Amino acid sequence: MMIKYFVGLCLLTLACAGHVKEDIKETIYVAKEQRPLYDRDLFLYELLQQALDAADYDVNIEHVKVHPHQQRTLMALNKGHVDLHWSMTSPAREKLAIAVKFPLFDGLIGKRVLIIHKAQYERFRRVTELAQLSRFIAVQGHDWPDTKILSSNGLNVKPIVNYQAMFDMVMKKKADYFPRSIVEAQSELINQNNNELMIVPDYYLSYPARFYFFVNKDKAELAEKLELGLSKLKSSGAYNELLQRYFDLHILANSHMLPLSNPFE
Repeated sequence: MMIKYFVGLCLLTLACAGHVKEDIKETIYVAKEQRPLYDRDLFLYELLQQALDAADYDVNIEHVKVHPHQQRTLMALNKGHVDLHWSMTSPAREKLAIAVKFPLFDGLIGKRVLIIHKAQYERFRRVTELAQLSRFIAVQGHDWPDTKILSSNGLNVKPIVNYQAMFDMVMKKKADYFPRSIVEAQSELINQNNNELMIVPDYYLSYPARFYFFVNKDKAELAEKLELGLSKLKSSGAYNELLQRYFDLHILANSHMLPLSNPFE
């Protein structure tokens, strides 16, 4: 009798242990830059969750604060310190982590408006072609792919380490303009809360650029589920609805485009 009781207890314990194991969700560690969050970031957080839901991939998400330099975050992915981040792509970056090749901003990351000091507007308003813009000094992050892209098109670009310093340099007229994507510029200006800064309304820069989710190479299943979920969101129309809810793109329709090439695709 005692033997039967003991065996039954063991089987019950194993069954319960198996059930508990099944109920434990995997945790995905998502890199979070140590700076204010903008509409661009909030869009990506919501898109990430919607994509995981669409793929029926039920996981816990925890945020890990990382250094604001993009290349360092990609290195953290490569070393397994975090599982997921997002970034503009480049051949070098795609060697460090799995690129989920769905353009998260539908190419809008390469639509760059110019943030300038209002006192400079009359000078910028006269620009009608790229060669004229090369007389001005732009600022960009020292490790951003955009820095090389802009320079390769003949623009004068000063690489800067500190993100806030780029706004400050434009404000103090130590640089002329700060090119920012249409999905970034408007909310960034609101956060700067400085009436002396403005977006040039007459034209914008445009070059091919793709912004991807990047996944730790040890998390291949996560990359596959994200690709599946994003595809479903695109097919259902949910992706476009989300994009339109977050971003005002009217400025692109009311200004002309200065095209650039991207030799680093």
